[in-house]
Amino acid sequence: MANSGFQLLGYFLALGGWIGIISTTVLPQWKQSSYAGDAIIMAVGLYEGLWMSCASQSTGQVQCKIFDSLLSLDVHIQTCRALMVISVLMGFIAIIVSVVGMKCTKVGDNNPSTKSKIAISGGSLFLLSGLCTLVAVSWYATQVSYHFFDPNTPINARYEFGPALFVGWAAAILMMLGGSFLCCSCVNEDSRGQQFYRQSQPSTAREYVANVKSSPAEKGEQYL
Repeated sequence: MANSGFQLLGYFLALGGWIGIISTTVLPQWKQSSYAGDAIIMAVGLYEGLWMSCASQSTGQVQCKIFDSLLSLDVHIQTCRALMVISVLMGFIAIIVSVVGMKCTKVGDNNPSTKSKIAISGGSLFLLSGLCTLVAVSWYATQVSYHFFDPNTPINARYEFGPALFVGWAAAILMMLGGSFLCCSCVNEDSRGQQFYRQSQPSTAREYVANVKSSPAEKGEQYL
């Protein structure tokens, strides 16, 4: 029962992380214009994400423009796009696989050993999905930091971390934490099953030997 609760906790943590990864992928606030230093505070705030760039005016009006060309984008943006899409797809597959493998569900094979292996596969996919998101968000943040501290970058053209990066970090942690819970609960269950089998095996052997030794004596009593 405790393992089922542990699996459910890991599953819902990973599910929340997956929703956060989707939000991070579509949000345009991966970086935002900086007003640090001697930068002039403008009435327009600039945001940029993986798919579009936006301009937010002081009146509340927001105008966004989708990137026209894929090949004209920087390498890190193309790579982060690929990693985030792969992360979303792996998370979706992990959700389905984990449902089949958890003890509290009656989907698929009812063999506990098989369901445990399936749950470990789902947890591993969650871990890989969170790792892809963590790499993408951290790489993008590194590029933002590099250009911010680059003396050749004009002050008015510098960007800072956007809210989407923090959402991505939190989502990656939740996803990897949930995947770890799933894998650890199944591994502990398998190890307990192996220990029970090893402990029960000698007693069975002793009973067999005792039966073999007692059988000649029983036969002698029958003859008498």
